[in-house]
Amino acid sequence: MCIKKFLIFLFALSFTGFQVNAKQFWDNHLRTDFLNNSTVIYAINIRTFNAQDTDRNGIIDFSEGEVSGNFINAINRLEELKQSGINVIHVLPITPTGKIKALGTAGSLYSAAAFNSINPQLKDHSFSLTVEQQAKKFVEAAHSKGISVIVDVPSCGSYDLFLQHPELFVKDASGQPVVPSDWTDVRLLNAGDENNVNPDVLNLYKEFVDLMQSLEVDGIRADVAHSKPAKFWKELIDYSRKKDPEFLWLAESSDSWKDAVSNKAVFTPYDKLLEAGFDGYYGSYFNLKNWKNAKELKAQVEFNLSLEKKIGTKKSVIGSFATHDELSPMLEKGRNYSKMIIWLNATLPLNSYFVDGFDTGDKYIYFWANKKADVTFTDDDTYFVHRGKIDIFNFSRKPGGGDSMLQREFVTANNLKNYVLGIYKNGELKFLSSASPSVFAYAITNSDSTVIVIGNLDFKSSTDSKVSVPKLKADAPVMPMNYNSIPEIKNGKIESKLEPGEIQVLIFDNFSML
Repeated sequence: MCIKKFLIFLFALSFTGFQVNAKQFWDNHLRTDFLNNSTVIYAINIRTFNAQDTDRNGIIDFSEGEVSGNFINAINRLEELKQSGINVIHVLPITPTGKIKALGTAGSLYSAAAFNSINPQLKDHSFSLTVEQQAKKFVEAAHSKGISVIVDVPSCGSYDLFLQHPELFVKDASGQPVVPSDWTDVRLLNAGDENNVNPDVLNLYKEFVDLMQSLEVDGIRADVAHSKPAKFWKELIDYSRKKDPEFLWLAESSDSWKDAVSNKAVFTPYDKLLEAGFDGYYGSYFNLKNWKNAKELKAQVEFNLSLEKKIGTKKSVIGSFATHDELSPMLEKGRNYSKMIIWLNATLPLNSYFVDGFDTGDKYIYFWANKKADVTFTDDDTYFVHRGKIDIFNFSRKPGGGDSMLQREFVTANNLKNYVLGIYKNGELKFLSSASPSVFAYAITNSDSTVIVIGNLDFKSSTDSKVSVPKLKADAPVMPMNYNSIPEIKNGKIESKLEPGEIQVLIFDNFSML
């Protein structure tokens, strides 16, 4: 595709927002899309997604008539996501939250008090529809805009659930439920082991699958998937696909993780989870913040590209650079780090992944964090939060920062992803050699187009970048998608002085490296 055609393509996308043909019904195609790396996933917490904090104090004051996020008002933001190039929403848990031994004034999203019902906190009480009916309306509205929906299934149960069904939980020698890791508000479910899956917990999760499929969601993200045996997941995934073969399963799992959440818990490595039927996993891209050498990025990309050969069936990965468990990129390393995450998601062979508020530079700082609350809906009277991470514990403000330039770059990069996918289809990824160890460089190239990406992993110092690009001519037509410094195109190389953490994306017309 020539540069002129690409400009027309990009211009059209800015108006269409990835529109799909109107249908009277939704045809789930998410598993295929994910395995082709064509999804742009946006994680949201319904409880805060479109919260109406009119006095802007950061917390939802129900006594003042303020409204927390719910399924109905969430519908109003779907067009915004569509126009940003989002085609999949990852909804953080919508199960009822525990109220006993809780964290936060609303209860953690991951402290599930039940698996066969929906959190009543997410209901708009001005409508007569049940919360389940409202959830289905939200899913239908997303589908009408060409957006797929996956929902998170928590890995543990709340203390409330333990009191009701102690038989579902792992217990210590004194008969008390086990607290996994340092997650004090949840207790470890007893899913069994590879020899004997616990049918009671399996049925609990089957009820969750039934509920999600009744809402017509398109897939499930499994929280801390490695804490359950592969046999458990295989039975559950097979169960879900009898009804919908395109039902996506994404494992929160990493090749970096080696330890169980408790000495009482099983640990199932990522490859066994993929063999059990998961379509993809988190990988280790969240380690980008620690990488200093470009070889580390290259090794992770090549590792994930080898999954199909290792597992025997097609698998994929998300760009887990900044999940809801990771510190805000703006706090981690600043604006250039966010920009690097945006463009890596758009150009690497993976599924793009972002969290609500990332695109506008939210630092997820809440001034009332960990202070005593005036009102609580749990037995915790403290506004518990994880500093620098999206709030999942309280009725708090809508995520979002004020960086409009970052948001525009976010939209542009998401639009570019479709163009890059077209090159991948008949082309390949090539890593390029750089004179500086901290500078990574790679090209996506086919017979007539090439996209070259160059980035500086040194977030403290500028770096003189000299990247070798075989066959490149100094007069090659080029369109820079973004840059702080101006790259110099020479015969066989690209030179520039990269700012700390700077990334450059260059589109070359009528140039192939094949």
